[in-house]
Amino acid sequence: MSSWQRNIFAIATATFVGFTGFTVVMPFLPLYLQQLGVHDVADVAMWSGLSLGVTPAVTALLAPFWGRVSDRFGRKLMVERSLVSFVFLMGGMAYATKAWHVFALRAVQGLFAGYGGIALTMAAESAPPDRTAHAIGTVQTAQRLGPALGPVIGGAVAQMVGLRNAFLMTSGFYVVALAIVFFLYDERHGRPSRVAAGAAPIRFKSMLAFENFILLMAVIFGLQLVDRSYGPILPLYVAQLGTPPQQVPLIAGVIFSVAAGAGAVGNQLCTRLLRWRPARTIMVLAALTGAIGAALFALTPSTSAMFLATPVLGLALGIASTTAYTAASSVIPANARGAGFGLLTTAALVGLALSPIISGFIAATSIRAVFILDVVIMVVIGIAVSRHMAGGAVGRTAAPLAEEI
Repeated sequence: MSSWQRNIFAIATATFVGFTGFTVVMPFLPLYLQQLGVHDVADVAMWSGLSLGVTPAVTALLAPFWGRVSDRFGRKLMVERSLVSFVFLMGGMAYATKAWHVFALRAVQGLFAGYGGIALTMAAESAPPDRTAHAIGTVQTAQRLGPALGPVIGGAVAQMVGLRNAFLMTSGFYVVALAIVFFLYDERHGRPSRVAAGAAPIRFKSMLAFENFILLMAVIFGLQLVDRSYGPILPLYVAQLGTPPQQVPLIAGVIFSVAAGAGAVGNQLCTRLLRWRPARTIMVLAALTGAIGAALFALTPSTSAMFLATPVLGLALGIASTTAYTAASSVIPANARGAGFGLLTTAALVGLALSPIISGFIAATSIRAVFILDVVIMVVIGIAVSRHMAGGAVGRTAAPLAEEI
């Protein structure tokens, strides 16, 4: 295994372990709040929503800042900082006695989170230029498969040892992820020498002027809107299509797993597709394919038809996402990669936060309308990329700019 392959293995494995650990407990947060004495359903929903939403909200604000810090002091240190904080904060939730304790810990967690975006930066820098898509896709695959596996482990753990101890187990997951990064990732084969030599940082305003950068931020935001849109309403849709109530959780869970698996395949398939066609073409085709998948969801007459729509939409989202990040990586200078990926992470997190809210409001009128909106978003992405993305090939790297903050 070469040095860059070992780095990618370390990043992807640590990401998988961390994301799995997080989803061991977070899906069961409403049950934990009930154990803390919150019994009113409305109050449980409120505290759950606030606690789950505050971390990505704070992370979205700070991701560019932490990316900038990583440009100056190294990616590995920033990931280790984040993982160490998660060890203590997730462990601390096991000792919470009030709902606001959980909310406060989640808010502090947001101050130190964001290692997902930095991990993508590390992957892009570690790989040779012709393997950038493969590296980014591998880390994104880990980010998808971890949350798909976590709730299964969490359900079993909570049943065996209780929810409080499940938080301690999650803390242990982050200890493992930290050890993997510390011992296996070699930053000498990651950060470019010109960054280590002290190249001047670049202003955020200048980053937005990079070729296609604003467009790619918008694409990533739109993809997140679609990717997270059906999560809150999928069980309701499955029930609405005539599924017996006792089968709804199982079928919805299987569909979620199929979507995660298809997205992971799309992340990996992107590498081969980029050898065949330029990024612009791949994103347009993926967006239109995703629109077809969303349309199948909107028009499906039965649950069985959803098993045809799910892999189509999931595959398209995986391909489009990895292609967008790879295209962005090709225009971000080496001395601004951390901050650049931080801005992309902010766009993704804003989409992640807004998507369930928008879906909830629309679903109050019509669940099918959620998927119709997804069709519109994917078509708009395809048209925008086709008309406004300059160039079209991945590989042109912007020259470093020497502008002080």
